[in-house]
Amino acid sequence: MTTVERPVRTFVLDAAGIEKSYRRGLRHRQNILRGADITLRPGEVVGLVGENGSGKSTFMKILVGALRADAGTVVVDGKLGYCPQEPVFYERLTCDEHFELFGRAYRMSPAAERRARRELYAALGFERYASTRADRLSGGTLAKLNLGLALLADPEVLLLDEPYAGFDWDTYVKFWQLVAQRREQGRSVLIISHFVADEERFDRIVQLRDGRAEPR
Repeated sequence: MTTVERPVRTFVLDAAGIEKSYRRGLRHRQNILRGADITLRPGEVVGLVGENGSGKSTFMKILVGALRADAGTVVVDGKLGYCPQEPVFYERLTCDEHFELFGRAYRMSPAAERRARRELYAALGFERYASTRADRLSGGTLAKLNLGLALLADPEVLLLDEPYAGFDWDTYVKFWQLVAQRREQGRSVLIISHFVADEERFDRIVQLRDGRAEPR
């Protein structure tokens, strides 16, 4: 019998030479990203910081495939979860119905979806809102639902755009407990924010400046 060793993964996400500009008027183009690079290794928590208008959200949308870059490449090795800055929800659906819908989109079995849903309700503390429609949820609970949907399929890499917005202190603590668990499981997390308060929680912090991502 021949044993074939699987190659060791050196990254779960690798973006190289990302460029993006927008037209401003008839003749002028504003360069937002000028060859930005970033690599996430398995089990790594990385922060991407930058001033308002530095292109953080543009970079994130390119990484998740929601926006096309003018140049550069993005390679993802495994499932990707995305938590946008503004929660994406359907007003008339309950929290349970959101999880069911996203579970089907992720091609999860009904049993796996229900199990993951229960775990996320417990971890984030909003099970009592399971049957509540999204248009009746507070901003904080919508933020929990937003994060829960991104985590539902247990992605190898989780991308979070300003995830702290709407979190109270208890949710903030629960959030970092989830991040620590994912690191231990070899999962990777990229957090984009305009500031980083708890630097010791990150393995690396990268700063987006003048359209390029540089170690801070």
